[in-house]
Amino acid sequence: MFWNYLIIALYVLGMVAITIYTKNRSKSVNDFLFAGKNGLNGWMSAFAYGTTYFSAVIFIGYAGKFGAQYQLAATWIGIGNALIGSLLAWMVLAKRTKVMTSRLAAKTMPEFFEKRYDSKKLKLFSAVIIFLFLIPYSASVYNGLSNLFEIVFGIEGWIVMIALAAITALYLFFGGYFATALSDFIQGIIMLIGVILMFFFFMGSEQVSWDISSLNWFTFNSANKGIYGDTISLISLILLTSFGVWALPQTIHKYYAVRDNKAINQGMIVSTLFALIIGFIAYYVGGLSGFFAEEIADAGVKVGSDDTIPVMLNLVIPAGLMGVIAVLILSASMSTLSSVSLASASVVAVDIYKGKINADADDKKVNTIMRILCLVFILISVVLAVLNDIYGIAAIAYLMGLSWGTLAGCFIGPYVLGLIWKKVTRPAVWTSIISSLVLTVTLILVFGYDKSGWSCSLGAAIQGGIGSSPLIGVICMAFSMISTAVVSLFTKAPEESVISRAFEDKKEEVVA
Repeated sequence: MFWNYLIIALYVLGMVAITIYTKNRSKSVNDFLFAGKNGLNGWMSAFAYGTTYFSAVIFIGYAGKFGAQYQLAATWIGIGNALIGSLLAWMVLAKRTKVMTSRLAAKTMPEFFEKRYDSKKLKLFSAVIIFLFLIPYSASVYNGLSNLFEIVFGIEGWIVMIALAAITALYLFFGGYFATALSDFIQGIIMLIGVILMFFFFMGSEQVSWDISSLNWFTFNSANKGIYGDTISLISLILLTSFGVWALPQTIHKYYAVRDNKAINQGMIVSTLFALIIGFIAYYVGGLSGFFAEEIADAGVKVGSDDTIPVMLNLVIPAGLMGVIAVLILSASMSTLSSVSLASASVVAVDIYKGKINADADDKKVNTIMRILCLVFILISVVLAVLNDIYGIAAIAYLMGLSWGTLAGCFIGPYVLGLIWKKVTRPAVWTSIISSLVLTVTLILVFGYDKSGWSCSLGAAIQGGIGSSPLIGVICMAFSMISTAVVSLFTKAPEESVISRAFEDKKEEVVA
C-alpha cells in the first residue's frame, strides 16, 4: 500500500508544481481560455482533446457496463471513437473551427452562435443549456473515480471526490487553459503507460483464457436485449460516443486553441492514435469481465455495475503497481473535469455576465469572474456526485448519456452545418435547439430508463424510471442535423453581412 500512496502523492505534487509554473500565464481572458495568443502545438492539442474525451466514465462506467453486456464486441465503441470521434472530427471540424472563430472573434460556443447567426438571445439560451447539462457529466466523472478508490483503497467515496475537486480547482483557478493543457499532456502519457500495463496484466492473469473467441467479437449473447435488440443498442452507443464529441463545448474548445495548420495535422494523427489505444483497451478489459464473474460475485458486486472494473483491477494488478493504475484513471478524470469546468465557466462569464449583465466589464473583471465560476461549477458537480453516491440517484453511464445526448442533440446541426454551409438560418438553429430539448424529454418520458439493463422500455417509465439511453441521444442528433438543413431551405437566408463576416477570407495567417 505504501508504494501506491507514494505514487498518488507524487502525482498530486506534480499537479501542484504545474499550478505554480503556470500561475502567471493566464492574466487575460484569452490567456485563461486559449493559453495565449499563439495557441498550442499539435501534440499538446491532441493530448488535451484525448484526455478530455476519455475519463473515469469510460474506464469505470462504460467499460464495466457495456463490456459485460456486449463482451469483446464492445471494443467497436473504442474503434468508433478513434475513427469518427477523433480522426473524422479533426478532418471536418478543426481547421474550419479555427478559421471561423478567429474571424468572428468568438471565445465560446454560444458566442460562436451569436456571431454566426446574429442573435444575442441564441447566445444566452445556449449558454444556459451548456452550463446545466455539463453538470451531470462532471458528476459522473467524480462518481467513477470514487468507485475505484472505495473498492481498491478502502477510502470513502466522498473524501475522494472532494480531494479531486480541490486539486482540479487549484490548478484550473490559477493556471487556466495552459495549466490544463500542460497537465493533459503529462496525464496523457500516464494514461498510455497505464492502459498498456493494464492490458498485459489482464492478459497474463490466470482468470483470462487465451481462447477469447468465445467472448464474441462480432456477435453477442446478452441476457438483456432490450426492445431494440443488442445490435441496434451497440450501434447507438458507437454513434453517441463518436459523434457526440462533434458538438460538445469542452472538445470543440481544443480547436479554438490549436496553433496552425501544421498543429492541426499533428493533432489529428496523434489524437486518433491516442483514442484508439485508450478506447480499445478500456473496452477490451471490460469485455473480459465474463472471466471474473465468480470473483466479482464473491465481492458482492453485480457484473456490469459501476463496481465491476474496480473489482477486476483489485484482483489482477499487483499491489505495488495499483497506484499506477489509480493515477491512470485519476489523470483521465482530472483532465476531463478541468476542461468541462472551463467550458462551463467561460459560457457564463463571457456569454451571460459580459454578454447580458455587464457589457462594460473589462477583461480583468471577466477573467476574475471566470475563475470564480470554475470553482462554483466544481462545487455544484461534486455536491451532485456525493448525493448520487449516497442515494444512488443514477448510474454513471446514465449521467454521461444524459449530458452528451442532450448537448449534442441541441447543437450538432447548428454547429457542424454552420461551419460548412452558408445557408443555415437563425430559425433553423432555434428549431434544432428547442425541438431537440422537447424531443429528448418526450422520449425519456415515453420510453423511460431501465437502470439494470440500459434498455428503453415502457415498463420502466410506468414504474417511474426516467432517464436517457444512447438511442435517444442518437435520435436527437439525427433530428438536429435534418431539422437544421430542412428549416434552412424554407426560411429566409441570412443577411449577406452575416455570411461575409463568417465565411469571407480575411487573413489566412491564423492557420498558416
